[in-house]
Amino acid sequence: MSLSLIAKSIKPSPTLKLNEKFAILKEKGDPVIHLGGGEPKSKAPMDAMLAAIAHVNTGEVRYAPADGIPALKQAIIRYTEEFYERKVKPENVIASSGAKQAIMVALQAILNPQEEVIFPAPYWVSYPDMARLIGAIPVPALPEDGTFYPSIKDITDRVGSYTKAVIINSPNNPTGAMYSEDFIAEVVEFCEKKDLWLIMDDIYHRLIFDGRKPINCYKFAKKLDENSKIILINGVSKQYAMTGYRIGWAVGNKKVIEAMANIQGHQTSGPSVILQKAAVGALNGIQSGVESLRATLENNRNVMIALLNSFEGVRVTKPDGTFYCFADFSAYEKDSNKLSEFLIDKVQVLTVPGKEFGLDGYLRLSYCGSIKDIQEGIERMKWALDPNSPNELYIGDRKLVRDWA
Repeated sequence: MSLSLIAKSIKPSPTLKLNEKFAILKEKGDPVIHLGGGEPKSKAPMDAMLAAIAHVNTGEVRYAPADGIPALKQAIIRYTEEFYERKVKPENVIASSGAKQAIMVALQAILNPQEEVIFPAPYWVSYPDMARLIGAIPVPALPEDGTFYPSIKDITDRVGSYTKAVIINSPNNPTGAMYSEDFIAEVVEFCEKKDLWLIMDDIYHRLIFDGRKPINCYKFAKKLDENSKIILINGVSKQYAMTGYRIGWAVGNKKVIEAMANIQGHQTSGPSVILQKAAVGALNGIQSGVESLRATLENNRNVMIALLNSFEGVRVTKPDGTFYCFADFSAYEKDSNKLSEFLIDKVQVLTVPGKEFGLDGYLRLSYCGSIKDIQEGIERMKWALDPNSPNELYIGDRKLVRDWA
């Protein structure tokens, strides 16, 4: 069978593949623990569910505009004014089927084949393949100082004649690192100076810890008119625990939003009107659920970090936000794919290999599940990897025996 070069170059999303594997094992009745997940366990806001139900009950579930229904655009406009102190118009906004689609159509609107997009590493797994899907070149920028916090030099050193855009995801998936205000200011200034597009992936911007406040990229921009090349990405998936609703958005200048809407119109004809109504309900409804989720995640993070810090051989940087920590397990196994397979095979704990995020020897561990899962998951991992562990471990009534060196 003959497939396109693009089809041959794209691998399945490792995180979605893990979710599928977890579902299969769970269905079999296996006592599997998912420490690789990227969705909160809390329910969607009641305002979101009621809004969706109310629209279904009208019986008028029809096509929606390709760039989003007016009510959702107005909710996004209000959100942008509240959190970014920036007034935009409906023509500056597009609603998409998740923040992932918003980023994808943004890249399709601004990149030509062989042009380059730079993003700090470790990076979200989809960025490189998104670039490849349109024939563009992904350029990861791993911080030279060995931390998860890039400097402006890490970005500028990789800029060449084919560079067209920069993506910044802060707080970052997979590390949980929240980049400094100084760094964001330098990136905004540099992109304006070099006439580069800047995509700000802010999907986790309200899920931050230790008293931190969201950083507003527009605060540092000199171009705030229709010549601005900042594209701001956000959505309801993370902060409102609405992953399955698949509603995200982008805010940008009129021309780029129009181009994105044209592309999206040919792809999906726009997001489901029912799910857009749910997003309106979440954005305009009671907001206490966001803080409740943030506080829960902060507590879960503290539990996971304490457990990992007691794990000899593991190095971990305390996350500033998100659902994740990115832990260095290279003292046990430098090949993170092998390590992840070993852990699911021996103790039925799902993790995501760091190699998928651009840094081998690491595992991405999620703390958006229950405290019980975090504690038991790390305990099983420690038993599997620590040569000083007892020879046997019981999971319920199932006895595991260490039959490996």
